[in-house]
Amino acid sequence: MTSVTIYDKSRLPSRHATVGPDRAPHRSYYYAMGLSAADMARPFVGVVTTWNEAAPCNIALSRQAQVVKHGVARAGGTPREFTTITVTDGIAMGHQGMKSSLVSREVIADSTELTMRGHAYDAMVGLAGCDKSLPGLMMAMVRLNVPAVFMYGGSILPGRFRGRDVTIQDVFEAVGQHAVGRMSDADLEELEQVACPSAGSCGGQFTANTMACVSEAIGLALPGSAGTPAPMEARDRWAEASGEAVMRLLKDNIRPRDIVTLKSLENAARVVAASGGSTNGALHLPAIAHEAGIDFDLHAVAAIFRDTPYIADLKPAGKYVMKDLAEAGGVPLLMKALLDGGYLHGDCITVTGKTIAENLADVTFDTKQVVVRPTSDPITSWGGVVGLKGSLASEGAMVKVAGLPSLKFRGPARVFDCEEDAMAAVQAGKYVAGEVIVIRYEGPKGGPGMREMLGVTSAIYGQGMGDKVALITDGRFSGATRGFCIGHVGPEAAVGGPIGLLEDGDIIVIDAEAGTLDVELDDATLEARRAKWTPRQSIYGAGTLWKYAQTVGPAEKGAVTHPGGANERHCYADL
Repeated sequence: MTSVTIYDKSRLPSRHATVGPDRAPHRSYYYAMGLSAADMARPFVGVVTTWNEAAPCNIALSRQAQVVKHGVARAGGTPREFTTITVTDGIAMGHQGMKSSLVSREVIADSTELTMRGHAYDAMVGLAGCDKSLPGLMMAMVRLNVPAVFMYGGSILPGRFRGRDVTIQDVFEAVGQHAVGRMSDADLEELEQVACPSAGSCGGQFTANTMACVSEAIGLALPGSAGTPAPMEARDRWAEASGEAVMRLLKDNIRPRDIVTLKSLENAARVVAASGGSTNGALHLPAIAHEAGIDFDLHAVAAIFRDTPYIADLKPAGKYVMKDLAEAGGVPLLMKALLDGGYLHGDCITVTGKTIAENLADVTFDTKQVVVRPTSDPITSWGGVVGLKGSLASEGAMVKVAGLPSLKFRGPARVFDCEEDAMAAVQAGKYVAGEVIVIRYEGPKGGPGMREMLGVTSAIYGQGMGDKVALITDGRFSGATRGFCIGHVGPEAAVGGPIGLLEDGDIIVIDAEAGTLDVELDDATLEARRAKWTPRQSIYGAGTLWKYAQTVGPAEKGAVTHPGGANERHCYADL
């Protein structure tokens, strides 16, 4: 049985809402909700989920939260459940709704902060499913710096179509096949009905599963908790253990900024690269670092990516999904391979109260499984995601090279000023092999919101053109994107970046091996075009997207909207 610690609330935030005669009105509210005086004498633990009915990614989180609350209570805490928003990329994708996706990361972090501050909670367990909700909650944990544990809601089970496993990626690519007559209406309808058979986040090593792996690698989640698929009741074990773990952290005063350090961020970047993870990892890791006041930008992430072997054979570039990784040994297996190869900092503390090396001490690398290779026998000797710089991207860009047959591309630009125009041209076949499709004014400010381009890239791949063209954008890509697709190009077009000066026919040169992205134009030509360039007016003159555009910084720094931990004048946990 879990031992229960008696806590002195005189130094905990919840004393402001529960202790002393002047807090009688506050306590009356808690009595109204069925709490006892004994409940109010215990630490208050915020149990936050991104539960909603928007998508299967989040649908299981409410049930999981009840088990977390049981774990908190067993270990001597008083759980207080609340929810925050999510925007689910699979449904927001391909239309103006996608501009809300990255913005939601900030709203998740901000709203979680406000709820924790407003009610003076002492610790936090966060459960998330869809892409931006994972970094959003981890950002809030580091910002607040109260003892905290993250738990992933789990991935979806793979669908089955005509005898093979499928994911949502197959459905997006089927749209491209359908557009060129390579798939019938009936086949498309059959595929869409079987591709997503359960609760849980997208099954491949797309953004949600990438950030779930990050949660373990960075030390904010219990080892092994990311792997078990959402529908399996075995997740209850992780939920209860997460509730108990946060109480141990509170007892030992281990906080997120003790865990999230430069070394642990490097560990997380290693795991992203080794697993062929989403390019969005290069956006979210700097944002998490920013909350701790750590300078860990896109270029620092890219340097780690380039120096890390790619060893996990996961979709979209590989064969397997998160369920397969879980059955092979989960994220601990992947981390054990990296630790044994000398690629991880084993001395980083985690939410177990132990170090990475201690957590992995009893993990044996299973040589019979086929999902993860040892670092001595990688799929490729350097990471599945790499950074680029050059005359088109002085602030950098990202490309997933896992599965690419060639790392170089040179061709004339075909320029579009928004995703919709590019998608219409692709569906109509108005592009040719050898071109570089450019989609601009989709950056953090210019979108606003830095949309993902999975609809466009999947349509290209579905048309059989995935290895015949390249695509660059100041927007982003889904973790499910494959092909020679370069995102996060900065400076973005909206602030006068070179991508905004391109014209049809300009020759673009991409060399992922050398890490370069250039246009074959001399400085005089670019300067002449810059002199004629004028900023574009956004259609958003009010509301959340307008407000986001006023404050968001460049993708290079994580597209963040506030000064971060380096400018902090107080720590919430110490108020």
